[in-house]
Amino acid sequence: MRIFCFLLFAFVWMEGNAQAEFSAMVFKNEKNQELPYRILYPENYDKSKQYPLILFLHGSGERGTDNEKQLGHGSKLFLEPKNRTNFPAIVIFPQCPEDIYWASVKIKKESKPLEIDFTYEKDSNWPLQSALDLVHQFVKNALVDKERVYIIGLSMGGMGTFEALYRKPNLFAAAIAICGGAAIEKAPKYSKKVAIWIFHGAKDSVVKPRFSYEIYARLEELNANVKYTEYPDADHNSWENAFAEPDLLTWLFSNSK
Repeated sequence: MRIFCFLLFAFVWMEGNAQAEFSAMVFKNEKNQELPYRILYPENYDKSKQYPLILFLHGSGERGTDNEKQLGHGSKLFLEPKNRTNFPAIVIFPQCPEDIYWASVKIKKESKPLEIDFTYEKDSNWPLQSALDLVHQFVKNALVDKERVYIIGLSMGGMGTFEALYRKPNLFAAAIAICGGAAIEKAPKYSKKVAIWIFHGAKDSVVKPRFSYEIYARLEELNANVKYTEYPDADHNSWENAFAEPDLLTWLFSNSK
């Protein structure tokens, strides 16, 4: 009982700590649509310096407007003291509304695993476009190192990550896509532009592992700088394995344009 109470306390503390450390902000686009986001600045932030920037795209379960749920997965990775010391960066967690996805994909919700059409629409969904515009705002204002802009996404956010690479092939130096998928035919547009590490669980019951493997195989054919890691016993929550990879941030921050 004491162990359970301690673990519960630790979880509540970490969640509250994330909300305290990540400042709550709102980005308004040209159509006055509002995208809530949380932002973490490096410790001892120096406005005269330029830092790497990480855009983190959450999964479908964290959609909403509370500007809190998107911190549920991944935020504590950037709050670990050793990571804040070794990898100072500006980290942005935008929140996608409940009635839309990051990627402009078509999903049959009644099927499990999900049936997904990755043929992107003509225009990107406004939340993804707004997130990209937000990143551009930081780059334009010389607040970040434009050679070291990164993107990470899980599940729905993993799909959004690949579409973001397609929409803005010159923006990101590296990407981490976890249990997502992509439009295979769009890969040539960004295959030579960005380093990519793809993750998936072999037992994923929500998003088919082949969605990640197929885009990996295509990128390999295109001689892209790409890595693929599949966890044999992981279900859909393979992000837990990915975030535990000891070299994850070392790999990410080693890449630059």
